[in-house]
Amino acid sequence: MRTLIKEIINKEGQDVELAGFVATRRDHGKIIFIDLKDRSGLIQAVFTPAIGDFYKLSESLRQGWVIRMTGLVKSRPKGMENKDIETGGHEIQVKTLEIISKAEALPIEIDTDGYGINEEARMKYRYLDLRRDRLTHNLKARAKTFNFIRDFLTKRDFIEVETPILTKSTPEGARDYLVPSRLHPGNFYALPQSPQQYKQLLMVAGLERYFQFPRCFRDEDTRGDRQPEFTQLDVEMSFTSQDEILSILEEMFIDLVKNLYPGKNITQIPFPRLTYEEAMKKYKSDKPDLRKNKKDPNELAFVFVYDFPMFEWREEEKRFDAVHHPFVRPKTEDIKEIKKDPSKILAYQYDFVANGYEVGGGSLRSYKPEVLEAVFEIMGHTKKQIKAKFGHLLEAFSFGVPDHGGIALGLDRIMMVLQNEPSIREVIAFPKTGDARDLMMNSPSEIEKAQLKELNLEIKKKKK
Repeated sequence: MRTLIKEIINKEGQDVELAGFVATRRDHGKIIFIDLKDRSGLIQAVFTPAIGDFYKLSESLRQGWVIRMTGLVKSRPKGMENKDIETGGHEIQVKTLEIISKAEALPIEIDTDGYGINEEARMKYRYLDLRRDRLTHNLKARAKTFNFIRDFLTKRDFIEVETPILTKSTPEGARDYLVPSRLHPGNFYALPQSPQQYKQLLMVAGLERYFQFPRCFRDEDTRGDRQPEFTQLDVEMSFTSQDEILSILEEMFIDLVKNLYPGKNITQIPFPRLTYEEAMKKYKSDKPDLRKNKKDPNELAFVFVYDFPMFEWREEEKRFDAVHHPFVRPKTEDIKEIKKDPSKILAYQYDFVANGYEVGGGSLRSYKPEVLEAVFEIMGHTKKQIKAKFGHLLEAFSFGVPDHGGIALGLDRIMMVLQNEPSIREVIAFPKTGDARDLMMNSPSEIEKAQLKELNLEIKKKKK
């Protein structure tokens, strides 16, 4: 039975079976050393001529080869210990060797932190890039963080519910990714920018406390903390208040840092709460970095910013648009007042900021159909357009809806901050490049004419 490398520290003097990748190989006269790596750690294995054919086989080993071996767990000679790793006081005296698969010379280095390697090379060979310790550690930390959040919310009576990926195109602030329907020619699904309407419909359904880790999709320009697809923590509550939502979030992050990142220090508890006006006046930013020492990688400064403007004027389109999205509840429900001067209306909108990054945003939601319709009209939608795009939601609200609110957190950005990484690409297993390409899978890519025909689509080439 296979033993994990991390377990050998408790098996001195025992024979074990190990399997993993060859990390390095070193020849010292007639003795061959390799470092074997599996998901749990690294161990030095020693091959001597005493094992006959297995020794001859070990002479062919190279970096990246996948092997299985058996051997005796021994203490390393005094003064030869590797204090940088947990298993550095032990080694394996190899008895048998099996080569599971061979590897070509690796096209990128994987025994460095990887920061100095060209991004395109790293993305093309991402499956190799992920072998480096830093990225493996990031993915493990991500999994632990997600599990912590799931347990935290489940213990507080939240229900995890999955919502659809194939949904309807609605204006929520960014361009949609569209999916053509084969069964309904000329019609399209949209990939969700967020589960905004679904989570509000779950409140109509009476679930009261919901969460999920949805994949979200936005066809917008990329940057260091943005990707075409990303993962949110989505939370929604009925019969709640802004203070309750922010307090639960604050409690969760204090506990998360305490349990998973004990070496980090939170600058201020309780987390500061600033109005949008205060933040802009004092810090000239709605996502201020409140760390006392911005060079300290172990300092975490969280802050809530609230009371955002409800609307902003878009000069190029000569119309008002929602600062965040149209489902945010205005701080007044007087429709005449809202329509009189939309620029002066504030919203029950709040952002969650960490070390100068906006890592979450939420709001209390409009649940009165007449208020929602007024907001859509201010944004330039006709009554006919409102019915076509949002009629399902307005109809749902006509059957009774609790007051409700919630928040969505960008978990990739949060992991980037917690892991002290410069980009969310460092905490995502298979991210896109800066120009939204997947070099490993070579996408986006053309599709066959037969597929286009089946979908009743035609590609028009740009005129030169």
